[in-house]
Amino acid sequence: MRENTNNQYINRELSWLQFNARVLQEASDDTVPLLERLRFIGIFSNNLDEFFKVRYATIKRIDLAGKDGKNVLKGNTASELLDKITNIVIKQQSESLETINTIKSKLEDHNIFIIDENQVTEDQDAFIRSYFINKVSPALVTYILNDLDKFPHLKDSVAYLAVKLVLREKIPKEGRISKILQQTIKERIYALIEIPKNTDRFVVLPEKDGKQFIIILDDLIRYCMHINFSIFDYVSASAHMIKITRDAQLDFDNDLSKSFIQKISSSVRSRRDGEPVRFVYDKTIEKDTLAFLMEKMGVDNTDSIIPGGRYHNRRDYMNFPDLGNSDLVYQQIKPLDIPGLALQGSLLDRIAKKDFLQYTPYHTFAYTVKFLRESAIDPKVKSIKITIYRLASISHIASSLINAAKNGKKVIVEIELQARFDEAANIRYAEQMQREGVNLIFGVTGLKVHCKACVIEREEKGKLKRYGFISTGNFNESTAKIYTDYTLFTTNESILKETNRVFKFFEINYKINRYKHLLVSPHYTRSSLVKLIDEEIKNSKKGIQASIRLKLNSLSDYDMIDKLYEASRAGVKIDLIIRGICCLIPGIPGMSENIRAISVIDKFLEHPRLYIFNNGGDPKVYISSADWMTRNLDRRVEISCPIYDEDIKLELIDTFDICWSDNVKGRMLSKEQDNAYIRNDKDKVRSQIATYNYYLKKLGN
Repeated sequence: MRENTNNQYINRELSWLQFNARVLQEASDDTVPLLERLRFIGIFSNNLDEFFKVRYATIKRIDLAGKDGKNVLKGNTASELLDKITNIVIKQQSESLETINTIKSKLEDHNIFIIDENQVTEDQDAFIRSYFINKVSPALVTYILNDLDKFPHLKDSVAYLAVKLVLREKIPKEGRISKILQQTIKERIYALIEIPKNTDRFVVLPEKDGKQFIIILDDLIRYCMHINFSIFDYVSASAHMIKITRDAQLDFDNDLSKSFIQKISSSVRSRRDGEPVRFVYDKTIEKDTLAFLMEKMGVDNTDSIIPGGRYHNRRDYMNFPDLGNSDLVYQQIKPLDIPGLALQGSLLDRIAKKDFLQYTPYHTFAYTVKFLRESAIDPKVKSIKITIYRLASISHIASSLINAAKNGKKVIVEIELQARFDEAANIRYAEQMQREGVNLIFGVTGLKVHCKACVIEREEKGKLKRYGFISTGNFNESTAKIYTDYTLFTTNESILKETNRVFKFFEINYKINRYKHLLVSPHYTRSSLVKLIDEEIKNSKKGIQASIRLKLNSLSDYDMIDKLYEASRAGVKIDLIIRGICCLIPGIPGMSENIRAISVIDKFLEHPRLYIFNNGGDPKVYISSADWMTRNLDRRVEISCPIYDEDIKLELIDTFDICWSDNVKGRMLSKEQDNAYIRNDKDKVRSQIATYNYYLKKLGN
């Protein structure tokens, strides 16, 4: 049992909140284009919503079960941690509101005005009324709460306007006022308006005198309250936004007559009934309205009650219109070709001669699509096996696989129906592919399939030859534009033979395969990583150069952290690039003085997992789908793939070096968790721009 855990590790949830604080830093950064700053506000808000649905909800379940959770939460009781989270979130929400106000003010310097219902001009009135009547009003759902015996079920993360109407006094011309009449004079009507999700949140108004105007849908509804409530004779109306976030845990029934797809579908539908874990409200709401709502909803102090600003669901800022202002958004980069791998002609013929590395979004994702499209129509290709975790809403990957099945090829797709918050989309594609003759595998009982791999078999000279790719990211055209990820295209038989064994494991779960090259979770990744670290420790003790360099999304497994601490004490130099959660504390004498850790938050989301072990000067390099989290090591199917091509190995080390050198968007990770920017006297390196230029240079530009 570990002691003094507060001194050895940073709590996972608190570390995650510091990651989201780095996202908020980007929204506050004056060097970031203004409209991109608004979009970072949207990312910050969306991240927070998911955090409450999953992580906060988990801690709350521990608390409600009457357990302190100290063992699981490493030094914090559940109730203590809930309080810490709530206090941090209230502070961050306040900072985000200040940032939004600053951005809005700066936008006005560019003749872009975000107006509210009190700033509507006579010229804009007719447009707004027409827009409301024709586009908004038909989609509105309005609840008159006074008349309802039961409070309506509020949807998860949907914003509502809580409305109070004060009715006009009805005083008789003569006579005394009865008690009943006195009550009538003071009568209030409480209502809820559900903000429609299928209507643009930001309504662009007609331009005037070179000025551009936007009104948020919430304010447009406020402006047209008299239309919506025209049947009531009221003297005043107020509307304040509220939002409920619900526990997103999936619960499965045990009905053996249902298919796995049916069970997942049912569970996703029932998620809407999850317990509330956060109640956010406009802090200017009247006390009587707030009290009425909290009583009716049954919200109490065990829930996270967050006083917020005028607007919720700020995740919608991710889709804020650019209004044709190219100078207020990031300069778009043109995805590059991979040197030596043309999209014209046969991709498979080129890959047969040499391995290639695709690094999106610096390289075009079209290579992945082309690989599958070519395989779908190539008469020599006999089978395609692929894992799918998250697909784009319109997926060329899925259509290529369907095309292959229609061409008589054996297509096996392992699709993860429990990919959090993408379950519905994956179910839709699963049903479509199943109808078209694709063979589907729905994972392994008790495990999520998170690896990203594809193997095809092609008949050449009377024998089957394997081609394939292994990636750190999802096969998703949309996210490939904003997520950085590595994909290795290869015909290396050692790698692909073992990848094929992973697919056999999906079909025959009881048989545990052996692997000489791949590191495969849940059976071998942890033990293999420990052996690799032990080799560095041995080398360091022998006086041989020893180092470990990791690029991860998250590092939270305490046993692996302890192993890195052991390596540090043995003199192994360890460099960590961690985008999100980092429970390890670097730079502590006697524990982690040889460990340095940074985080890079910029235009693209840093998503690849890369492991580099010095190995006495002959580096062992792996790309992986696995973070160093307990779930990735023990409860998921993951693949870490060794890189044997020396040119690609050097390329991966180069890209790590570039990211490590970032003194513009890099932040130091430390015990203080202050997200301090890395600043030094070296030439300025903004790693994402430098990486793009690195690949431009490879093309001879």
